Amino acid sequence: MKKLKLENRSYKELLIAFKDWLGILGYSRSAKESYPNCLKEFLHNMEEKGHYKLDAITATTIKDYYDYLKERPNQRTDGALSKAALNQHQQALRKFNEYLKKHNGKPMPVHLRAEAKKEEGWQTVLTQEEIKELFEAAEHSYVMRHVCLRDKAMLVALYSCGLRVNEAVHLDRRDILFDRELVFVRKGKNYKERFVPINYRNLKILEDYLYDARLEFYKANESEAFFIGQQGKRLGRQSFGNRLGILVKLTGNSELKEKRLHHIRCAIALPHIF
Repeated sequence: MKKLKLENRSYKELLIAFKDWLGILGYSRSAKESYPNCLKEFLHNMEEKGHYKLDAITATTIKDYYDYLKERPNQRTDGALSKAALNQHQQALRKFNEYLKKHNGKPMPVHLRAEAKKEEGWQTVLTQEEIKELFEAAEHSYVMRHVCLRDKAMLVALYSCGLRVNEAVHLDRRDILFDRELVFVRKGKNYKERFVPINYRNLKILEDYLYDARLEFYKANESEAFFIGQQGKRLGRQSFGNRLGILVKLTGNSELKEKRLHHIRCAIALPHIF
């Protein structure tokens, strides 16, 4: 939808302001493109229908637009838009409504039912591009740099090492064997211990976290835990999951949101890109 052109000046200004707002909130590059692109298609369609002001847009107008989306061809692959893509268009409109509310604007009547999620199966495995989006989101996932570095280290534990969340939570500082390029997993499934190899680039991310960022956490040296929380204690499963959820949200990728977080570790079946 990048080739679409808006004629309405107010729509153009809204689109630019919306994208800038997403950037201020710290959304990833892909989110700053996908949401505005979806909004641009919506505004272009409104222009074609003769609606040049947001106040003129009704619930029926939006429903008709959504019916159009369901029928229009997918420009990347054969067939119609996927359910994930349709959900992304819905999310873009809701995010735009959030922008309007924050700027004293009147939100649009977006009353759309989310498309049913995909059934579990091979589709739940993360792609290389989705892993990239998560790492990109971790670059600016929090105002404090040491939390961002911890987020990246968490992704390395799950992606590069293929650890389960419970295994990553129970990592200790001494379990990262930098000289041997190995990670020792002592709390594995069925309490089985194992060594996991890790490449140099990912090892460097763990090193930066351990010897730089981790020291910024409260009472970090009083704990043997590798992943430390804000209170100086071992990061729990819930906090671990919350951080991962934030990273997923920051990507703005609707398909990624439909996949369970534990499938991050399944992505190690793909060629390593880091």
